[in-house]
Amino acid sequence: MGGIGSGKTAVTDYLRERGAGVVDADVAARTVVDVGCPAWQQLRDAFGDAVLAPDRTLDRAFVAEIVFSDASALRRLNRITHTAIGLEMDRELKALGDVELVVVALPLYRPEHREIFQLDEVWCVYVPVEVALARLTGPRGMSESDARARLDAQGSNEQRLAMADVAIENSGSIGDLHGELDRLLAERGVLGA
Repeated sequence: MGGIGSGKTAVTDYLRERGAGVVDADVAARTVVDVGCPAWQQLRDAFGDAVLAPDRTLDRAFVAEIVFSDASALRRLNRITHTAIGLEMDRELKALGDVELVVVALPLYRPEHREIFQLDEVWCVYVPVEVALARLTGPRGMSESDARARLDAQGSNEQRLAMADVAIENSGSIGDLHGELDRLLAERGVLGA
């Protein structure tokens, strides 16, 4: 788990390269809103055609603008998408087959996920808020107010760390991150470490 801008994707990309099977809630969230999918239709019904780009795909940036400035809209979005995302993740987990290590990437981890996904350990990747803001407003091009709204909507590092078994601080280089992941894999004796 980890908040926006923490480096979850860098972690999952590296673990995938090392041979882990990865199921990512963010990827599932994009899949379930593909044109014509039930969640796409429900979002269109709930928010109108304004949430669609000219090619009829979901205009994710516009939806984010709506929901991160309106708590009731965020709740409506979550009611529509969370079940669909869970079903997609379950399908992807079953499709992995026999792999040595399965990683479930959850930006919005809740304690019940441990049982739902049968997690042996919960790892939290995190960075100080200032680092996350710099990543979001720099390379991702978000405004500071949009970045802060997204960070605020996801809860604090302290809240996430309190639910984690392993904390991975990720404000250093990509090499530092890979070294820490290699150390964690070696401790567990997985993925050839």
